[in-house]
Amino acid sequence: MLHFIDFEVLSHNWLCVIKNPITKTRTVIVDDPKKLEAYYEEFKNEIFPGYNIRGYDQWIIKAILGGFNPKKMNDHIIVKKKSPYRFSSTLNKIPLNFFDIMPNPPVSLKTLEAFMGGSIKETTIPFDYPDPLDEEQIQEMIDYCEADVDASIDVFIRRKQEFDSQMSLIKTFKLPLEYIGKTKAQISATILGCKRTNYDDEWNISIIDTLDLKKYKYVMDWYLNPKNKDYSKKLETDIAGVPHTFGWGGLHGAIEKYHGTGQILHVDVASFYPAIMIEYGLLSRTVKNPEDYRKIRDQRLIYKAEKNPLQEPYKIVLNGTFGICKDKYSAAFDPRRANEICINGQLLLLDLIEHLEVIDGFQLIQSNTDGLIIKIPETQEAFDQVDDISFEWETRCRMGLGFDYLTEIYQKDVNNYLFIDRDGEIERKGAYVKENDELDNDLPIINTALVNYMVHNIPIESTVNECNDIIQFQKVVKLSSLYLYVKHNEERKVDKVFRVFASMDKDDSRILKVKEKIRKKTGEHYIGEEKFANTPDHCFIMNGDLHEANIPRKLDKSWYIETAKKRLEDYGVII
Repeated sequence: MLHFIDFEVLSHNWLCVIKNPITKTRTVIVDDPKKLEAYYEEFKNEIFPGYNIRGYDQWIIKAILGGFNPKKMNDHIIVKKKSPYRFSSTLNKIPLNFFDIMPNPPVSLKTLEAFMGGSIKETTIPFDYPDPLDEEQIQEMIDYCEADVDASIDVFIRRKQEFDSQMSLIKTFKLPLEYIGKTKAQISATILGCKRTNYDDEWNISIIDTLDLKKYKYVMDWYLNPKNKDYSKKLETDIAGVPHTFGWGGLHGAIEKYHGTGQILHVDVASFYPAIMIEYGLLSRTVKNPEDYRKIRDQRLIYKAEKNPLQEPYKIVLNGTFGICKDKYSAAFDPRRANEICINGQLLLLDLIEHLEVIDGFQLIQSNTDGLIIKIPETQEAFDQVDDISFEWETRCRMGLGFDYLTEIYQKDVNNYLFIDRDGEIERKGAYVKENDELDNDLPIINTALVNYMVHNIPIESTVNECNDIIQFQKVVKLSSLYLYVKHNEERKVDKVFRVFASMDKDDSRILKVKEKIRKKTGEHYIGEEKFANTPDHCFIMNGDLHEANIPRKLDKSWYIETAKKRLEDYGVII
């Protein structure tokens, strides 16, 4: 059973709302530790999902169960910004099977509610309210808390695959249910039997012996130069006529503002980092039995060939192992291995580019961490050369390559592109062309307009003007803790998250974030205003529920059309 829970903690009151969507039960607890304890005792062997429950709500629960004032725990976390683990060692002994719904990297629940179209209005009661709440105020806080629980359930449903993958890890590797609250990185380290070890050889980097670099050997030499062993250092150079950046985190190179058709190949190294770790013995040295990692890889390949969903937990462990090598809080932390995997991966791709570059008419379009996009003449001879060079590289380097055959590509830069393969499938990356998602509905009409134009040659104007769903036009902005408040139409706003829409009404102002600033010369304090990025000069705000809302007459669709065209220009397309 799942018990979705959320807490609100104020100066003199605390409350929580718990909902079980299976049994359709709703429990409200206000300032009653015994009632919370009774609920906990009855259901402590089940799972409590919550939004940011890992960092906040689980500690409020444990503080109350441990006999502490939850306000003190709240201030320890929120005001003092201290680790909840250090509040009291007794709390670490209180078991709780929790699942954190919040995505990684973190996004506020109000922001996700905005994306989904629900009401995002804040409570009128500030969380630093100094007096005990009266009955009316308590009811307002209950309603506010319940709305957050409902929103958490909505997010959980849309991201249920995250919960399912977590459970699959636990079941597949026979872990206790309490691991449901751990991160995938923590679980992977446990599965691999990692034992924390402190190494002092972070920069003792070894280069694999299968490389055959000549023209670009200077890149390898750059990594071996002691002067460059600094994470802030980067090498910028031209590779195959394309500007590239080599650093300690990955390889990046691309033709900017590029649009191309013809014989285009997406060359991808299969399970690149796991393959490097296995073939060259570069798995974290904290792993108890490295052979287990190879077995996990081999079993995953069997399941993948069978199209068996049981491959998912094995894939999670395989793909997460490099990341935990770089995580200083992980038992798998091994910075030398992390550097060696990353650097040798870049050099392997560079090796492949150097050998492919000899083909007449070869064009490198993009290099990234685990693959290349190239264009070659539309001849059998050129294709056979790619095939022969790739086979030699695979055999020598003990890697496997996969090929997707593309018919067209639009590329802003290495992190923003769209391409179409010969089966009509689309791959997209970057904020401008990302696939619209109910949990990332930020100017979705512009993304749709760009993709419709690139893929189907539909005019930008047609996509925008024919859309009558108000949610498709929203720009979501959030006030950060660096600012005091939001100002719009000369009014100070109490909300933190806003849905912004372009307006034809010239009396509608910009939406501004206000902060206190200091003049450098005089040290004088003054109030400064800044416009939120990517918002129109004239806008209106709709923070209520949008699911039944109509498009207001003053919505300025021309702003969305012009913005979409400007973004197309960033891809080298002018219309």
